Order: sequence, then C-alpha cells, then structure tokens
Amino acid sequence: MIIFESIMLICFGFAWPISIYKSLVSKKTAGKSLLFLIVLQIGYVAGILYKLTEFMDDVKINPDATININLYLYILNFILITIDECLYLRNRKLESAE
Repeated sequence: MIIFESIMLICFGFAWPISIYKSLVSKKTAGKSLLFLIVLQIGYVAGILYKLTEFMDDVKINPDATININLYLYILNFILITIDECLYLRNRKLESAE
C-alpha cells in the first residue's frame, strides 16, 4: 500500500535534515560512511525510476493519471542525501587540512 511507503519515506526524510545539521556543525566525518550514503542514494534512484515507470504505465491505461506523491518524496530524499554527501566530502577535506 502506498501509505506505508509514504510513512517510510517521510521518516527517512526527517532523518536527513538532522544528519545534515550535524555535518554542518561538527565539520567531522566521524560516524559517517560515504559508501553507505551512496548505497542509500542508489536506492532512492531506484525508487524514482520505479515511480516514473509506474506513472508511464498508468498513463497508457488512463491518460488523466497523476504522478504518485511518493515520487516527490523520493526526489526530496535524494536531494537531501546529496547535500549530506557534499558535506561529507567538504568535512573530509577540512579534516585532511588539519
């Protein structure tokens, strides 16, 4: 059901701003894994592609079909994780300069 997928994406969505804030404030990479972030990002890309494929299939049956709200949640989470990855790379550079 779509509601459970939405809840999952919203919960993950709340976690990313906290992670981004911690990365901004601490300026450290401790407790973070770039590989882990990339794996999660690949998962979000898969979700985006699935929702786009699902929408294209729906449009073939019903030209008035609308895009599922979860597509936007996947895109938002993808953007947030990209920000966190950029901060990770910045923080790694700051640590190596010390």
